[in-house]
Amino acid sequence: MADNTVRELVVIGGGPGGYPAAFYAADLGMDVTLVDMEKNPGGVCLYRGCIPSKALLHAAAVLGEAKHAEEMGITFGASSLDVDKLRDWKESVVQKLTGGLGQLAKSRNVRYVQGRARFVNGSTIEVEKGDGSKQTISFKTALLATGSRPAQIPIAPDSPRVLDSTGALELADVPKRMLVIGGGYIGLELGQAYASFGAKVSVVEMLPSLMTGADADLVKPLLKRLKHQFESIMVETRVEAIEAKEDSVTVTMQDKSGKSFTETYDRVLISVGRKPNTSDLGLENTRIAVDEQGFVKTNAQRQTDESGIFAIGDIAGQPMLAHKATYEGKIAVEAISGRRSIYDPAAIPAVVFTDPEIAWTGLTEAEARKAGQPVQVSKFPWAASGRSTTLGRSDGLTKLLADPETGRILGVGITGPGAGEMIAEGTLAIEMGAVAEDLAQTIHAHPTLSETVMEAAEGIMGHATHFAAKKPQKT
Repeated sequence: MADNTVRELVVIGGGPGGYPAAFYAADLGMDVTLVDMEKNPGGVCLYRGCIPSKALLHAAAVLGEAKHAEEMGITFGASSLDVDKLRDWKESVVQKLTGGLGQLAKSRNVRYVQGRARFVNGSTIEVEKGDGSKQTISFKTALLATGSRPAQIPIAPDSPRVLDSTGALELADVPKRMLVIGGGYIGLELGQAYASFGAKVSVVEMLPSLMTGADADLVKPLLKRLKHQFESIMVETRVEAIEAKEDSVTVTMQDKSGKSFTETYDRVLISVGRKPNTSDLGLENTRIAVDEQGFVKTNAQRQTDESGIFAIGDIAGQPMLAHKATYEGKIAVEAISGRRSIYDPAAIPAVVFTDPEIAWTGLTEAEARKAGQPVQVSKFPWAASGRSTTLGRSDGLTKLLADPETGRILGVGITGPGAGEMIAEGTLAIEMGAVAEDLAQTIHAHPTLSETVMEAAEGIMGHATHFAAKKPQKT
């Protein structure tokens, strides 16, 4: 079926990059067509990523809070988990949000086409629908936002007992023993959730530490907790073989000394990163260029080498984060509409939704050290926070990095409950070019965890009310 009308803007991909871009473009008065394979917009983030994982993590946190309440003299009795009911609740959250996006698309008169799009050339796509029919759509401008998928390892067998993040979020059951391959944020989030549900979880990582990319001092409180929650944490260990059987999975690993050993698990979760969805899109029929990692090459406006096609989100390079995709989508739409707008953020926050949460934005201490950039570092331990103490969670840390000469905030790192909510202040401070004194002189409500940001800023200036701060460290 051919559509002879040349559409003003076609957005390919309905995830956190695509649907906000489509909605923004419609709000600016553009005629917008949004193409995605799901019934409603939402993408991997809402259907198989951010939202369902946070729903499971919330359930895990509730179980943890119930156990913790005993220390305060509150006893709920033995807790139990109804896996089927939890799965249904998680799915209801997904359906509510994606259904809401479907209604928002209709209210904005965004034309929604369900199917898989491929480029015929630089101005035409063909959409294959679920029933096998095809629709051809010509466009003036297209915005490519097809996201990413879980990366796999060559030795992984095709078995229902060997999962990726999508399979783990389906929550088929709670295995007795589970191995997480990969010590990054996705593996640790899901591993911690399953451990809270009763699984004996182990994690194996080939690098020397978990959560590579985050500063070690921010990761330390999480590691302390994981050592009690996980059955085993194996770093500098390689997976040599995975053999799936009908009722188990046997994994052969090699430690840093070269010694091989074998363990048997009920399920294995492979969490070794994500790959951009740039294959099988017909890119070879356009002038779009892709780098060696599979990312689409774009300029500062997110325009590809095919001038009428823009690309955003996970396919447009690191960091592969939903909020980065949303921001890029707005920049691209503004560029398409003729506005002077470029992608040039001063800071992009990263959040790991483990317990405790880890969040950072701007420059990390490890990056500063590697680049030989001098920074002033101030750390405020949450053990000195009144609010943290009332929560029974003194294992947090707030850390600021500032320019030694000007005091300008260059980076912020936070570990503790709610760190993901708190990191916004640090991102705003960096974007606004704030100095430590700006944060220190801003009145923060008491008693709150946000006060730790204020006191860390005071530490840059050599004084913190609730902590005998040492002279700010320079690295």
